[in-house]
Amino acid sequence: MIIYGKQVCLHALQKHEANIKTVYIAKKGILPQTLFEANRDKVKFLEERWAQKMSKGGNHQGILLEMEPLVQSDLNTLKKERFILVLDGLTDTGNIGAIVRSAYALGVDGIVASGVKTLNTSSIVRTSSGALLDMPFVIVSNILDVLSELKQVNFTIYGASMNGEQLDKCQFSEKRVLVLGSEGEGLSKRAKSKVDQVVSIEMKHEFDSLNVSAAAAILIHRMGNVI
Repeated sequence: MIIYGKQVCLHALQKHEANIKTVYIAKKGILPQTLFEANRDKVKFLEERWAQKMSKGGNHQGILLEMEPLVQSDLNTLKKERFILVLDGLTDTGNIGAIVRSAYALGVDGIVASGVKTLNTSSIVRTSSGALLDMPFVIVSNILDVLSELKQVNFTIYGASMNGEQLDKCQFSEKRVLVLGSEGEGLSKRAKSKVDQVVSIEMKHEFDSLNVSAAAAILIHRMGNVI
């Protein structure tokens, strides 16, 4: 797995050094001296053109890391937690990364990506500023399986939609799941069939909706404050 960009690479070097195989540097002085010395044996210098090729034209900022593949969690482990986020058919790694970053910062215990078979996890690591490296994360393609299993262990399922109960009027269970649909389609029919309550964010002005990552941050913050 290749990740790049100063912020995410520094995070990985500071917190996940054991999973780093090679540190590629295309800009002198990009690493603090302490991190450079600690990873000297892994460092390789490379020309800008090779850095551009490795990052596929992305903004690498002079540093790239080759890391071990991301190890997914599993649903049985997440069943032991209190607050789970389920992504229903989301595929845009920019949005997913922003959601993961907010989820990690605001107290989600784990994330399930459903309705997809694979995702570009290296891209999500980058767009989440490294938060995906610290967040339990699993891909389970069938959302019916996910929600059914979580309901069996007493999770209450909340689905986000524009026509739900206003967020500030909702009371949330201790064991709770927030399901976020894709921006284009919203919640899938399969997800709706398992949702216990639909919740929405009240708009002060007439507008279609918030970006899914912005809505996620608001919903997670509200649902995270369950005592």
